[in-house]
Amino acid sequence: MVKILSVNAGSSSLKFQLFVMPEEEVLTSGIVERIGLEEGVFTIKYNGQKKTKKLPIPDHSVAANLVLEALVDEKIVEKYSEISGVGHRIVHGGELYKGSVIFDDQVEKDVEALQDLAPLHNPANLIGYRAFKRELPDALHSAVFDTAFHQTMKEDIFLYPIPYEYYKDFGIRRYGFHGTSHQFVSQRVASLMGKKLEDTNVITLHLGNGASITAVQGGKSVNTSMGFTPLAGIMMGTRSGDIDPSITTFLMEKLNISAQEVVDIFNKKSGMLGVSGLSSDARDLDDAINEGNERAILTQKVYANRVAQVVGSYFVHLGHVDALVFTGGIGENDTIIRPKIIELLSEAMGIVFDYEANQSRGEEVCLSKPESKVQVWLVPTNEELVIARDTYGFITK
Repeated sequence: MVKILSVNAGSSSLKFQLFVMPEEEVLTSGIVERIGLEEGVFTIKYNGQKKTKKLPIPDHSVAANLVLEALVDEKIVEKYSEISGVGHRIVHGGELYKGSVIFDDQVEKDVEALQDLAPLHNPANLIGYRAFKRELPDALHSAVFDTAFHQTMKEDIFLYPIPYEYYKDFGIRRYGFHGTSHQFVSQRVASLMGKKLEDTNVITLHLGNGASITAVQGGKSVNTSMGFTPLAGIMMGTRSGDIDPSITTFLMEKLNISAQEVVDIFNKKSGMLGVSGLSSDARDLDDAINEGNERAILTQKVYANRVAQVVGSYFVHLGHVDALVFTGGIGENDTIIRPKIIELLSEAMGIVFDYEANQSRGEEVCLSKPESKVQVWLVPTNEELVIARDTYGFITK
């Protein structure tokens, strides 16, 4: 029995799950939120219980200690040494890492050197790694990269049509993100369909506050919507997604603001929030739509159109598609937006949608009828399980 801790450290949060491998049994899971703010929140779930407490959590080191102390205090483990491995989500691996690796000094230096490409995430990921490494020095630590799954994209797909030397000198290209999620659901849906992974073409829709869509051919990413940064691609909760780059200089001149301030607008004040003027949360918009709010209705239409455009282009890229897979917070739970997206695609792709099955939330279910040419699935993602599997693989080797 091997116990693996999966750690997903964000800029102000730290999610975790403790697995027993190879059984993939979850002993506990939880999240530390509002790290660095005046009042943080720590939540842990185990044995059907959920405990939450509020307290100052100034940094990720304190968050890591909270997690480990709770594991012992709640008698989930007797001592830290029971944890054989810790897998760490790292957002950006650049072109250096095409898969997960054992976290050593060189990997730590590389992740630090790549901070320019993910300034909000890689530093937080590193702080989380260092905090757990300090407390669990004898455990095997692994780095599982968001970008790794997309390293199978070809050059003609990932290059931007700008001077080639910017790619060679500065690494400017499309990288893609949410790789562990797209990997997990594409593998899982092949199993659910009873098909060999290498014989499947699927389009995975990770729709959450951050969102991306990936074309997966034979288990490999061949195209994805996010780009050089997670700002690119489809419209998101507060992110604009792809827009005309000239809007940047236009707004700089009109508002007399800096380029960074414009990027902040695109990252934090755009997307669903920007169009609706109400909220970045799809649940709030669903409520507003039910009340007849015109801006909320418009926001949903823009969102569905942006998603459908990307899915349609990937349908052409792949030649044929076996399944569309919804995942992520919105993809798994929003029963209103899923049919709006499918209705824009159904005629071209031969989809026959099952509106009754669509009432499902957060569970594995087929959302299309047997006569549908392309199956539609809801598959809850489990990025922490991918992290645990990769870490366990290093231990058994």
